[in-house]
Amino acid sequence: MSITRIVKALGDGTRLRIVNLLRVENLCVCEIEDILQTSQSNVSRHLAKLRDAGIIYSEKKSQWVYYGINVDIIKDHSFIKTLLDEDFAKHLQYQHDIAKLRTYREQNYECGSLEITSA
Repeated sequence: MSITRIVKALGDGTRLRIVNLLRVENLCVCEIEDILQTSQSNVSRHLAKLRDAGIIYSEKKSQWVYYGINVDIIKDHSFIKTLLDEDFAKHLQYQHDIAKLRTYREQNYECGSLEITSA
C-alpha cells in the first residue's frame, strides 16, 4: 500500500475515531454507527476508504460484516502503531469513544440485538 494513500485515509476525524474503536475489537457497521452516533451510510463510506487503504479488513459473519485492524500494515508502518498505542490515549475524544464502547458492551449490545424502531 502507498504511504500517501494510508496517510490520506487517516486524514479524517471520523476515520480516526473508527480506527480507535477497531484497535480495541472488531465491530460491525451498526455497532460503529451506534457508538459514534452517525449514519450507516457515513460509517460505510469511511470504512470503505480505510479498507481501500489497507488499514482495516472486513470479514463476513452470518448476515453482518465485521471490521478489524490489519496487523500487517501496522508491522509495515510503525507510525500507525504509535498512533494506536500512544497518541489516541492522549486525546479526550478517543478516550470518550472507548468508554462508550465499554458501556455498549456492558449493556450486552451487539449486532442482531439492536432493536429496530419505526417512526
